Parts: sequence; structure tokens; C-alpha cells
Amino acid sequence: MPKTDPTPARPCLLLLDGHSLAYRAFYALKDANLTTTDGQHTEAVYGFTSMLINVLRDEKPTHVAVCFDRSEPTFRHESYELYKANRQETPDDFRGQVSLIFEVLDALRVPHLSLAGYEADDLIATLAHQASEQGMTVLIVTGDRDALQLVDDRVTLLMTRRGISDMTRFDPEAVVEKYTLTPKQYPDFAALRGDPSDNLPSIPGVGEKTAAKWVREFGSLDALVDRVDEVKGKVGDKLREYLGQVMHNRQLTELRRDVPLDVEVSGLTMGQWDRDEIHKLFDTLQFRVLRDRLYQSIGTAEPEADEGFSVEVTTLGSGQVAQWFAALPRARAGLAVKGAFGSGTGRVDSLAVAVPGDAGGPARAAYLDLTTLTPEDERALGAWLADESVPKAMHDAKGPLLGLWAHGLDMRGLTCDTALAAYLAMPGQRSFPLDDLALRYLHRELRAESDDGGQAALFDDPADNQAEELAVRADAVRELADALEAHLEPRGGTKLLREVELPLVRVIAELERAGIAADRDYFMGLEAEFGAAVKQAVEEAHRVVGEQFNLGSPKQLQEILFVKLGLPKTKRIKTGYTTDADALAQLATQTDNELPTILLRHRDQTRLKVTVEGLIKEIGDDRRIHTTFNQIVAATGRLSSEKPNLQNIPIRTAEGRRIRQGFVVGEGYECLLTADYSQIELRIMAHLSRDASLIAAFESGHDFHQATAARVFDLPPEQVGGELRARIKAMNYGLAYGLSDFGLSGQLNIPVAEARALKEEYFEEFGGVRDYLAAIVAQARHDGYTETILGRRRYLPDLTSDNRQRREMAERMALNAPIQGSAADIIKVAMLQVGTAMKDAGLRSRMLLQVHDELVFEVASGELDALRDLVTGQMCAAYPLSVPLSVSTGTGGTWETAGH
Repeated sequence: MPKTDPTPARPCLLLLDGHSLAYRAFYALKDANLTTTDGQHTEAVYGFTSMLINVLRDEKPTHVAVCFDRSEPTFRHESYELYKANRQETPDDFRGQVSLIFEVLDALRVPHLSLAGYEADDLIATLAHQASEQGMTVLIVTGDRDALQLVDDRVTLLMTRRGISDMTRFDPEAVVEKYTLTPKQYPDFAALRGDPSDNLPSIPGVGEKTAAKWVREFGSLDALVDRVDEVKGKVGDKLREYLGQVMHNRQLTELRRDVPLDVEVSGLTMGQWDRDEIHKLFDTLQFRVLRDRLYQSIGTAEPEADEGFSVEVTTLGSGQVAQWFAALPRARAGLAVKGAFGSGTGRVDSLAVAVPGDAGGPARAAYLDLTTLTPEDERALGAWLADESVPKAMHDAKGPLLGLWAHGLDMRGLTCDTALAAYLAMPGQRSFPLDDLALRYLHRELRAESDDGGQAALFDDPADNQAEELAVRADAVRELADALEAHLEPRGGTKLLREVELPLVRVIAELERAGIAADRDYFMGLEAEFGAAVKQAVEEAHRVVGEQFNLGSPKQLQEILFVKLGLPKTKRIKTGYTTDADALAQLATQTDNELPTILLRHRDQTRLKVTVEGLIKEIGDDRRIHTTFNQIVAATGRLSSEKPNLQNIPIRTAEGRRIRQGFVVGEGYECLLTADYSQIELRIMAHLSRDASLIAAFESGHDFHQATAARVFDLPPEQVGGELRARIKAMNYGLAYGLSDFGLSGQLNIPVAEARALKEEYFEEFGGVRDYLAAIVAQARHDGYTETILGRRRYLPDLTSDNRQRREMAERMALNAPIQGSAADIIKVAMLQVGTAMKDAGLRSRMLLQVHDELVFEVASGELDALRDLVTGQMCAAYPLSVPLSVSTGTGGTWETAGH
């Protein structure tokens, strides 16, 4: 056995300066404009959390605390009224983020503390002193150089340099090397130098080099004061003139090591995490990557589960498949597969099936290598998979289904997809890994139990024990299906799972397998055209400026726009003045200079070129693009699209429509058919609000936005001009998405007061809408969630948050979730009904895409009229609204010409 060191490692206390790091994180990521989909800025909390995860992973402290400043004046303010008086007002985008950091720390069970009258630095100094006296090592993380005075043989400083990821480690030797001063000398140096960030005045004409030289030469500030007459020249005169100020600075730069804290260093340990709490918070903040890194990097403070799964695995050889499956009980089986799954395609290499064992005994499982099956074995497996009377459960079944199809196998009888069930239970979460769900709902690790009752190791290399790994996953899916269904049942989610989401898996898989035909030559030409436009914009920009520069460099653009050309300054950001699209658009209207318009065109053409390049890469050997539809991503229930994202191709611009022109009818088919719900969100709002005036506007026979504008402004519909219609259109759609007064003013480019008045006029006519919107928020605050017409819930815990920004964002979500979610429900039901009707009618046509409220079909020869009638009828009948659903259709040889 290896020899072990009987001496335990010395305890280590990690101390972090919360506000210092939060501000640094905010400014480091400010240009990234990190926000949630609901508008909450997260630059500070994201950067801080990322840094915290990294330092916990790398340093592995035994104790930890984060110290924060308070808003109340400190003893330094009492001593010096102008202390930090030059600090800028807290940026609006930063407000509320510190409270989010508190929530992250609470979820991670990381202690955090503050005390009125003292700064975070003082708390850190006190805790570092106490820990050092108790024999602990101390690591301090901050961006404040004042903490250098705390460094000694037991205290090390991690100083952030640029942002929060680049840090310098300071022990006593490193401090001397960097500043040619010892840590104890640093506060003397700081007092002589002054500190603009704290508004501590400096000695005129005395810089850092001179201040450091005096401390080195005399040894300390006290010695310098005693021998101040030895300092000659003008700087000596200035030193003597400002000596009182220097001594005052010295009092203020000294960190207190005797703050009366009510905590003991020994108690500053991380507690046991609550996975549900972490998931809910990180889902709200949309920190999926950080959450994954958190679990992978540092785990939790304690083991989260003592048990794994007890499974007896049989690897089925040739001739054993039929016999094993014939002996299976009729209980629901769990399935797990291994293979490679991509857009529209897939390959299953191996498969495991798990069923309950004898009473009290381990589960029974079989492992099959599909690449070695005989035709007889494959027939036996295929018959069992396709038997709809045999209930089955899988995790994220769409990819495996495609992979089975590639083998000529089909799977029926799917009664639970554990990823879909988890999505309905936790719609705000962005990923649903099986190991995490097993811990959360079954309190078990995704591993096998060893024969002697101990714990077997987690699977580091699946290839070493693939049969056991898949068997454990299959058994976990089987048990998890029961647990998730029991969780969903009282929440009304079981029916939505079984009647909508599960049947939709097969429909979506068929869409992905079909793909949509793409004209490669057309896209290549379009890419060249957009590339030429990009090059032309670059040349025009160089001509206008009179020199070459990088149009993609914000730093060079700032120099060109605001220094060389002297254009009006835009919004100030950390790196200068912003050159984002809004700023360039504003400059284009404010000045006669061509450059802002050229830059906007350059960005548009570059974006279009990149979009087309991405589409070309995704064209398969069958000359079709197979997007991947995500069923478990959007909290509203909407399907999303990726690799490539076909829902993100612009439709309202000429260039976007030209991109759609490259999607064509495939060989052997007659044309494309598109079918789109007309104003579905507004019809749902009329249905849910029961507003008689809004319903009457739909029934009037006039253009809906024109009819609602006529009611608001008390005009005949024919007298409603384009501007009034546009205003009410923004209002109609804005209310369905929780649009604020400020948001409406921005959309219409009118003052906020005018936008508020417009909303008031609107609600005077449509009082039922006003009452509905108020009631839905109040009900959601009471229940904790909103619900769609099919019972899809959206949980909104922030409706009762003390953080005003988060509470208001939750209120906006409560306004739009029932409407957007109901629209998602309806299009899903429509897809199911259309798919079933097409099969029943024996049509050879096929559904290709779902994009928002639109379905795209490839029409077989001679089937256009029948398909159009069938699709229109089934889509209109998807749900009985008080304002009937309306569908528009179009046909053509391309996606663009089939538009309507």
C-alpha cells in the first residue's frame, strides 16, 4: 500500500472581496451585454460566479467567506468627509446584481458577511488575522491593492489584473519584487502616493516612484516624518507642506484587524448544496454552462447519494434474444442506447433493456450489441420494440428513435420520456442530464452497486464496461419515469406529456429525417454576393475616412468616429464610446457623414454572409438540410431549431427573403406549401381576456389592427392611417409580450409619457384586456405559476422577490407566458392532428418544418388541393377559441415563393 502522510493538510481560509470582484466582473463583461431572455443584466453575477467556481476548484480551501461593503458611512467617512466622494453613481445595469450574488452564495452555502461602519477590507483583515493566529493559511482574492498590507508568511493575495480571470499571486517575496517594498511598508507608500479611487489626495509633484523611494530609503513613514528635513528640493518642501495630509491618509489606508464580528473563523465552511435550489437559481439566471462547470469542477461538500443501482446484466449472444424477451414481464421497461445522433440522422450501436427483478431483488437487464445481431435476433428485437402494448421509457428518445430507424427498427409503446417529463416539471431549466435527475428524484448515483454491498466506481471510461453502464441507465430511466409521473400528476402535467409531448417526438423525428431541400449553387452564389458587398463596404469606409482600418475593431472605430471625424459622442462605456448598432443608427441620423451608414451595411452583409456560409456547411449528401428541433429548451413550450437555426432566418427583410429562396422543393415533389396561423397570440389574448371589444374587432371583417385603432381613436376604420395603425399594432403585440411604457416608447420612438397615455387610451376601450392582465399577474403571484390553455405551467418564484428588477421581470413573464405558451400548445396539437390526418388519408406529401406559427410541407404530385384543405382544417380545429383560429397558406417552388 502507498505510504500516507499522517499529518493532515493545514486548514486554508479563502476570503473574497465581494463588491470589488463584482464591479470588476461587471466592467470586464459589460461589452458582452449579458442578459437573460427576460432582460435581467447578469454581467457582475456571471463573472463573480465564474471566478468563485474557478478559485474553489483550484485552491480547494477548507473554509471560505465573502465580505461585502455596506451602504452606511464607515468610520473613514466620519474621519474624512470627502472619503470616496468622487465615486461615480452605481450604473443602472449593475443595480440588483449584488443581491443576485447573495442568492448564488446562499445556494452554494458559501458564508457572506458585512458590518455597518466597516468596509469589506476591514472584515477581511480581521478574519485573516484571526485565522493566521489559529494556524490556518489564508488566501485573499480582491482587486484592491490596499490588501497587499495583509500579506505575510501565512497570508497570500490573489490580485485581479484584467477582468476577473487574470490574477497575480502575491506572497511577501512577490510584493517586494513588484513594488520594491515589503507588505508592511505598503500602507506608508499608499499614504504618500494618495489614492484617487478613494479620493485621498496626493502630494503635488510626488508620484509613485518618489513615494516608494522615500519609504525604501527611510524604512517607514514614521522614520520619514522624524527625518523629514533631510528630504531636499521642491519635493521636500511639498512633503513638509502636506505632511499632515499624508498622516491622515495613513490612518485611512490602515486596515482594521479588530472588527467586532459575531462569527468564528472555524464556522466559515461551505455547507451541503441543495441541487433543486441551485438548478432553480441557475435556470433563472440562465447559467447552464456555469452550472455544468460547477458540478464537474468541485462537486458538493458532501456525497449526494449513498446508493447506486442494483442490476443483473445479461449480454445476449446469438440466438438468445427471442428467448430473453419472451420471458419479460409486462411491466414498463427502461431503454438506454449508445450511438451517435445528429441532425436528422442517428446510429444506435448498442442497447440495454431493464425491467423489475424479483421482489426485493436487483433489476433484470439485457445488453445487445446491434452490430453483431443475426437476422433472427434482429427480428426478435424489432418485434418487441414495435409492440405498442409493451410500455417503454427512454431518456430524450428522439435521437435514439432516429438511430433505430437507421437500423430498420421502430419503437412503439413509449409511455414516458424522462427528459420531456423533467422539462414539464421544470420548464425553466435548460438541460436535463440523466445523472442529475437520478440524484434529484431518486437520490441515487448513476452507477452500479458492487456485489459486496459497497459502492462501485463511477464510469470513467464507458468502453471498459459498456454493458453495465447502459444497464444502469436503462434501470434509472425505468424508475425515474415513475417518479416523474408521480411528480407531474398533481400538477396536471401527465396529460400534457402523454397526449402532446410524447406523440410529438415521432412527428419531430420524421421532420428531422425528411429535412428540406437546399439549392447549393444558389447559396454559393448568394454567399459570393454578400461577400462582395462586405468587401465593397470596407472599400467605401476606407475611402470616406481616407485610410485603412479594421471595421470590426471597436477601438479603431472609436478613434475614427470620435477623434478623426469628430462625430457626436455616443453612450460612454468602459472601453470608450459605444459603436453598437443603435449608436451607429443614431449617428447616421444626427450627421451627414456616410460612415455610420456604411458600417451598418457592412455589419448586415457580414451577418448575412455568415448565415449563408453556415447553411452551406449543413447541406447533406442528399442535398437537404436537416435541422435539429429542440423540444425541451424554451420555457414557453415553443420548439427551437439548431444546426442550423432555421427559425432565425430573417423574413421581413429583402435579404432574408433571398435566403429563403434557396430552400426548394425536393426531387419527386410538386411544390412547397406553407400554412401559418394569423395573429394567433392576439386571438388567444381575446379568448383569455373575454374582452367584448377585442372580440368584436376580430369579427368586424376589417384589418384587425385597423379595427382596434379605430376603436381606440374613435374613427371610422377607413380613416385610420398608417401611423395610427402602426401604433396600435405595437400595442396589440406588445401587451401580449408584457411591453412596458418604456419599451413601447422605444418601439414607436415617442416619449415615455406619450406611450403611457397611449396605453391608457387603449385600456379605456379594451378594459377586459386590462383586467385580464392585472388578474393573471395576481393569480400567478398567489399560485407561484402561470398556466396555458392545456395546463402547461411556468413557475415564477421571483413574483415575490425583494429584488424589484427581478420581480418586474417575473411580472412580464406572467403576462406573456400564458399567451406564448398557449400558442406553442396549439401549434403542437396542430402538428399531431395534421400528421395523423395525412397518414389516414394515405397522402405521400410530408411535413418538413415548424417555424414559430408556420408549418412547411413538401407536396406530392396531384395532392395540393387535398393537402391544403386537410392542413387548413386541422390547424383551425386544433383548439376551440372564442375567436376562431385563422390559417393563411401559400405555395411555390421555394420557401420564399410559398410565403403568403
